[in-house]
Amino acid sequence: MPLQHFTATQFRCLASAELETNPHYNLIYGGNASGKTSLLEAVAYLGRGKSFRGATTPDLVQHGAIEFVLLGKVTDGSRLSTVGVRNSREGLEIRIDGDSKGGAAALANVLPLQVVDPEIHSLVAGGPEQRRRYLDWIAFHVEQGYLELWRRFRRALKQRNAALRDGASAAALSGWDRELAETGVALDAARRRILEISRPALEETGMALLDSGLGFEYLQGWPTGRSLVEALRDGVERDRQLGRTQSGPQRADLKLIHDERQARKLVSRGQQKLLACTLILAATEVVQTHLEKPLLLLLDDPAAELDAESLGRLMGSVIGLGCQVIATALEPDTGLFPEAPALFHVEQGKLKKVA
Repeated sequence: MPLQHFTATQFRCLASAELETNPHYNLIYGGNASGKTSLLEAVAYLGRGKSFRGATTPDLVQHGAIEFVLLGKVTDGSRLSTVGVRNSREGLEIRIDGDSKGGAAALANVLPLQVVDPEIHSLVAGGPEQRRRYLDWIAFHVEQGYLELWRRFRRALKQRNAALRDGASAAALSGWDRELAETGVALDAARRRILEISRPALEETGMALLDSGLGFEYLQGWPTGRSLVEALRDGVERDRQLGRTQSGPQRADLKLIHDERQARKLVSRGQQKLLACTLILAATEVVQTHLEKPLLLLLDDPAAELDAESLGRLMGSVIGLGCQVIATALEPDTGLFPEAPALFHVEQGKLKKVA
């Protein structure tokens, strides 16, 4: 199982919380504002080094405290790793088996996880940045060397944007154009490969959750039929006016088609949730297959905005993945799972194991 043991200290409303997890299913229940989501957020932070709710460090450190500390025991086959995260005004500190060199990427490697939370609709209804991050997460785990390629591209983009704002000459920009085009084209190709690899899982999961056709179209971020070098050259005056580069994979998007309509515009909120869950579960399946190990899947109130049939479809697909699952609910609805989960109750930030 990915996560064997977890503790959180002075994280949001959690003065001290401890989870001794079941390798398959775990359910945390309690009333609204009891600390359920904060606990999932803390677990996710251990695997990402950031909040899935977009919170900053001052919002995460418990009132009156100066730091929060998260610790986990993570298993990968016969290997057991100790993962620790500490954050305060002094900054983020990450240690894996005592080593502090790997940063957030090391967390993602040792504890790969995905989250289904009440804001998951934004993956469908929100801006393209979230869908780019979605593809990048799969590529990070599946494409060898993708992280370094992504970092090279981001460095070139940052430098070109700075040169644009400084009024650099065309000759000065051309050097950054070459690096940006080289890394940008490679990044685009990797994303396309990832989408093709993921397509069968996306289509199968879409049929399971939505019972209808589901399509995808990758929009590369510059005009089709033109090279990225040409797009950068032809758009340089506009880039100068705006102070940032308008062509490249940093402008890409994943267009979602549901029932021959653009999903982001036309589906209901419940359908948006199922469509976003399709993306998350398919990505989880692809990465699990590549890594040959189960991932950790965090479900924050999966029943929200879903009728009984839709919830059953969702949980059926979740169970079919074979992930380790930590879910939250208002009530101890153990019927969500095919076998008894480890059951925890949380109230006013205090966590207690029930079964």
